[in-house]
Amino acid sequence: MKAHPKIIDRILDDIRQSETFCIVGHIRPDGDCVGSQLGLTLALKNEGKKVVCWNEDLIPQKYEFLDPNHTIQKPKSGHEFDCVIATDAASFERLGKIGPSIAKRKRFINIDHHESNTRYADINWVSAREPSTGELIFRLLKVAKWPITKPIADCLFTAVSTDTGSFQYATTRPATYQVAGELVRRGADLARICDEVYQSYPLSRARLLRHVYSHFRLTHHNQIAYFWLKKADFARSGAESSDSEGLIDHIRAIAPVVVACVFEEMDPELTRISLRSKSQAVNVNDVAARFGGGGHSAAAGARIAGKPLSVQRKVIAAIKSSLEAAK
Repeated sequence: MKAHPKIIDRILDDIRQSETFCIVGHIRPDGDCVGSQLGLTLALKNEGKKVVCWNEDLIPQKYEFLDPNHTIQKPKSGHEFDCVIATDAASFERLGKIGPSIAKRKRFINIDHHESNTRYADINWVSAREPSTGELIFRLLKVAKWPITKPIADCLFTAVSTDTGSFQYATTRPATYQVAGELVRRGADLARICDEVYQSYPLSRARLLRHVYSHFRLTHHNQIAYFWLKKADFARSGAESSDSEGLIDHIRAIAPVVVACVFEEMDPELTRISLRSKSQAVNVNDVAARFGGGGHSAAAGARIAGKPLSVQRKVIAAIKSSLEAAK
């Protein structure tokens, strides 16, 4: 059998010694977060463990098919757990309001693939080589020799697919295709996953996309593309904040663009930024880190306090600086 990281054995030892679990994920969950949380939750339940699965935010509509039993719930107070496992969360702060609800715990495990991870738990399995946390959960289940049922395969395939841009991003490795292939062999419904995740957008998202194409801007010799999403834009389109997931890829795909950026209004003086890079020479994780954020070299984000125009100037200047340094 192929050797595996020793930290997996430590995690499995803690899991075997525990009976009550809470599986948590980051705010504004994406496909990797939802798939990893649910996949691990289902696997633990199949092993006879008592498990709750918490997230501060509702899961986006396009991932609801993975959770027909509404397993993912909002956090509740007054619970004690033998073990809390965070999946796909780069920092404790990214867990949001869940933090105080998981204070009474014996063990805390952090499983993630973000290079900006702050190693905030008792045991931290952080592997930035993997393009998704879903792939890490798959490896954990394989080493444990736990059954990977069809529902689990659906969850993990969705996690792997979405965080690799449907296997298009440069982070995708040969092993990723092997994992995806094995998940399909174990029952992952490829046709349904592709339909639900990539081909069934609500009309409100189409309206939001129309706004993007009408209002995006180019600068720095067309190497930087950006647009704003204000609360009024969501109100006019009838879209939810989760409908904005993936919109950045539409401007990232413009041929001369190297870095794409979305500015999303959270409050009058709080802006959420999302960054994407097409060049290995331009690390947007470093850009996000300047503003207290993080992520991956090709995809990162941050929340920045300040007046919107001031935030825009600072972020665009930081991106320009990274582009110039990459020459």
